Amino acid sequence: MTGGQLHLGVIMDPIDSIHPEKDTTLLLLEAAQRVGFRLSYFEISDIYAKNNGVWGRGRPLRVSERKDRFFEFDGDPEPLLLTDLSVLLMRKDPPVDLEYGYVTLLLALAEQAGLWILNSPRALLNTNEKLAILAFPDLAPPTLVTRSMAQLLEFIDLHGQAVLKPLDGMGGSRIFVTSSDDLNRHVIVETLTAEGSRYIMAQRFIPEIREGDKRILLIDGIPIPFALARIPKTGESRGNLARGGTPRGVPLTERDREICATVGSRLVQQGLAFVGLDVIGNYLTEINVTSPTCARELETAYDLDIGGQIMRRIIEVLKTRRSTSIDTSPRTSL
Repeated sequence: MTGGQLHLGVIMDPIDSIHPEKDTTLLLLEAAQRVGFRLSYFEISDIYAKNNGVWGRGRPLRVSERKDRFFEFDGDPEPLLLTDLSVLLMRKDPPVDLEYGYVTLLLALAEQAGLWILNSPRALLNTNEKLAILAFPDLAPPTLVTRSMAQLLEFIDLHGQAVLKPLDGMGGSRIFVTSSDDLNRHVIVETLTAEGSRYIMAQRFIPEIREGDKRILLIDGIPIPFALARIPKTGESRGNLARGGTPRGVPLTERDREICATVGSRLVQQGLAFVGLDVIGNYLTEINVTSPTCARELETAYDLDIGGQIMRRIIEVLKTRRSTSIDTSPRTSL
């Protein structure tokens, strides 16, 4: 990290494709700019390695709260040694495919060389957002992960009603609710598993979904005191906003806080500083680590400053790192 103005980089999907009125990455960039960060923008295709380090073709970025013109580039792309950044936000959306894996391996090298990356690329490589709940069996609903069609059909019959989903989806994509008397359950299982050649997850259906699929944001393991309940629209079983769910802010329940207390510290130890938990009823159903969302909606509902809170904490840590010459290890939490 060089001296002078603090410099924040972000790796994200193409910025001209986002929805500014609800995008959490844009919210974080707005907050960073307000507190004085210089911004550089990268897509995963901009990241590369040479013998002397990991580089990116960075574009100087300015953002605006004007939704009709919410960003502009202040110059042409320029090669930037990533360790010259103060901090890098890794906010590329799934799928976590081979290309995502390759760029994350490159970022792990930059992290090893001293760059602070949120979330830690090593943790991103080790954390599947669906499978992560298996580390907390007491918090999750009855769950099966298999490619066996026979096991999946047996699970559906055992529980009467089940949710089936791929391990690499996001935004409610390819999620099915089926039941023991559903004549389509065989074809659903065949389709999702590609005739038994692909792992999927099955969970017992949680009827409390009608009250919302709650997104709880954790910053360094500590939850924002409100969740965003995403209420399925009529005729839907999915609460995802991308599938027409209605957002409603709700205070955390005692069970929500219990889940956060159990999960939060372990995630921080892994280098996952900004995380979104999905909770339905009393159950943890997913741990979102790649690009957690819903901060914009929570800020609007409760007059919060989640982006500012994260940026102020980042600055505090950066000041500590600058003044502590004996600790040169990469920082992975806020």
